Amino acid sequence: MDNPEPDVAALESALVALRRAQKRRALARLAERRGERTGPHAALPEAVVELVDAVAAEDEAGSALTVTEAAAVLGVDQPRASRLAAQARDAGLLRREADQRDGRRSLLVLTGEGRALLARVREFRGSIVAEALRDWPEPDRAALARLLTRFVRDFTELTAP
Repeated sequence: MDNPEPDVAALESALVALRRAQKRRALARLAERRGERTGPHAALPEAVVELVDAVAAEDEAGSALTVTEAAAVLGVDQPRASRLAAQARDAGLLRREADQRDGRRSLLVLTGEGRALLARVREFRGSIVAEALRDWPEPDRAALARLLTRFVRDFTELTAP
């Protein structure tokens, strides 16, 4: 497709901008600037929070991640994922459990403290989304929520291995 439709081109450009913001850890930097990174876990690298978030997402989908699977999800090598998991475990955010179906596998599981941290992170993210949309009329916000959710579902289905 050499000359995509203007809507497709605009969406592709928006996706790239969001990906770049994610790589720059724009929300984490904003949280730091606004004094939101406080408490016992404030000094942890953002990658640890990303790991906790990935473990939670997998749990919400009814599954669990190993360190190797977490590495793939985070786009890091296995030794880096192992170090992140150790940091999260040492901080009380995750624990390892033997896989009941395969005792050779060790699964990453959220602790109550990990869930509490993630709740604060999600609350902050939600507040930023609300702030970005504050001047949007309600029908536009509702349409974006419906259409973006649909797009992400379809895109994920299309790109799944």
